[in-house]
Amino acid sequence: MNPLEKIIIEKIKNNGPITFENFMDMSLYYPGLGYYASAGNKIGREGDFYTSPHLHPVFGAMIAKQLVEMWTFMEQPPVFHAIEMGAGTGYLCKDIIDHLNRSSSGEDKHFSKSLRYVIVEPYQYVEELQRKVIGKFDKNVMWVKSLTDATETFSEGLTGCILSNELLDAFPVHLIEMEDELKEIYVDFDGSHFIEVKNKVSSPELTHYLREFSASLQPGYRTEINLRIKDWLKHLNGVLAKGFIFTIDYGYAANEYYSEERSKGTLLCYHRHQANENPYQYIGEQDITAHVNFSSLKKWGEELGFKTAGYCPQGTFLVASGIDEVIHELYSSEPDYLFEIARIKGLIFPQGMGETHNIMVQYKGERSQVLRGFSLRNNAGQL
Repeated sequence: MNPLEKIIIEKIKNNGPITFENFMDMSLYYPGLGYYASAGNKIGREGDFYTSPHLHPVFGAMIAKQLVEMWTFMEQPPVFHAIEMGAGTGYLCKDIIDHLNRSSSGEDKHFSKSLRYVIVEPYQYVEELQRKVIGKFDKNVMWVKSLTDATETFSEGLTGCILSNELLDAFPVHLIEMEDELKEIYVDFDGSHFIEVKNKVSSPELTHYLREFSASLQPGYRTEINLRIKDWLKHLNGVLAKGFIFTIDYGYAANEYYSEERSKGTLLCYHRHQANENPYQYIGEQDITAHVNFSSLKKWGEELGFKTAGYCPQGTFLVASGIDEVIHELYSSEPDYLFEIARIKGLIFPQGMGETHNIMVQYKGERSQVLRGFSLRNNAGQL
């Protein structure tokens, strides 16, 4: 039994069963012991899972192109903040800056002078990993512990883009199950194992959420509810004066998320590149995730004044954004061209992250925006 397990057990003994959301929060973020709050390699070949930047640096090049398009739409402000939350080991940042430095485009060069890249990273050990990966580009990046720190640093306000790649799927979620009435899953300890018990929901917000997104659950239906996205959006609204929210993550629209075929929910755990459905093992040593309800991101964002610029699968977005042009520019003369193409396919094809990941862009400002990445397919109207 590791120290974090003992802490969770002690909490249950003192206070009774805890919500699954509380259990997931402690498992992932307990200071010094939670999965993301403790030292150790989580991402990549030696870790537990991959993200798109680990597949190929062209992903960062495409995000760089998107940031330039956003900057152009905003009439090229002299300072454009790219604020990355949940930056992992820093590969996305490195590849974005590397592409801009290597580009022969005058527009890219002009944008580079305006760019202020900020990584929001609360954990010192992760920041140290990021600095090693980003290396020579370190001088182009600022690290802050929170978005509040960023706003205090840039007193003129944040204008630009808040970017996240696989961040929201790691927000702690409530687990619910429908019986004769809605029940919530709590975590108890029977003396030797963590066990689940069902009881009344811990907040009326949970039942309100199901009504809000027209989720009609049949008896036996189990799923997740992520309420923290709403607070996250409120926080972003408070710090972003003008600009974009650029979200990349696993997820569905509400009608898909709460469809009959998904009656067991989307909760998954990752340990050494193996997926499992048991969050009560490897406490603090495995990732726990749940897919994102992109309808909540859209609805709650619009209530705060964010316009939905677009929503579609990652593969569709990259193709519409001109990934073929970038591949030709960067790799057509390379002797390993076919090898590079094989790696890039995982970013685009339905069998890989091209279909499992979705992209949503939201905009705060007076103008409406049509981004190139959504020119082939924009599913925002279906959310």
